[in-house]
Amino acid sequence: MEKSKEPLYASVLILLAFVWGSSYILMREGLKSFTPLQVAGLRIVITWICFLPFSLRNLKYLTRRNIRSFLLISLAGNFFPAFLFPLAQTRIESSLAGMLNSLSPVFTLIVGLFFYSRTIKPLQAAGVALGLLGALGLLYRGGLAFNYYGLFIVLATMLYGISANEIGTVKGLSGFGIMSLAYFFIGPFAGTFLLFSNLEQSFATPGWQYGFACILLLSVAGTFVANSLYSWLIIRKLSQPDGAYSLTKP
Repeated sequence: MEKSKEPLYASVLILLAFVWGSSYILMREGLKSFTPLQVAGLRIVITWICFLPFSLRNLKYLTRRNIRSFLLISLAGNFFPAFLFPLAQTRIESSLAGMLNSLSPVFTLIVGLFFYSRTIKPLQAAGVALGLLGALGLLYRGGLAFNYYGLFIVLATMLYGISANEIGTVKGLSGFGIMSLAYFFIGPFAGTFLLFSNLEQSFATPGWQYGFACILLLSVAGTFVANSLYSWLIIRKLSQPDGAYSLTKP
């Protein structure tokens, strides 16, 4: 990493931490008026609309060679996690969701090691083991109780690990361009789902305007802007010799 760029990268990472930290609260507020599947569908569709002008411009970069990568990034990194998080937050607190999401770099390292021929240092291996043990501790509630809804977030972080590694294999496009094409695939599917989700009933609930505003902010700031910055950082981080990871996203 160039020394002159380190303050910029650190600033972007801190900004992402604040933005994504608030995403769990925004999801929780959206769930007061909308179902988990509607929250996810709206989030994807709104983000798709934001990306659409850029998606159309970047279609020329879509080839038979990289279409598999874009499908994997869109499904593993954006589509399925968008549904898994609100489903989990119907039974767990936003704070727990945020803590479990810290498993993202853990699974990024694991997936990179076994499927992308990336190296892992002894200290990183110790961190992986510690992270997995910590996640089990968070899910364990005493006695024989185990919060199985937290496993939705664990699964989402595994998918993020796949997506993060796959982003590093795409050449010739910026992080913004990669995300624009990723959402190009999943937006229409989410929109079709919303048409059959009884959305009009949710829009008739008291205070739906506040819930929708939270989902709108989640989509624009927490997904459209933040995912673009996230991909930008991943591309630059994977270009470094150590290939380390330190990013998470909801």
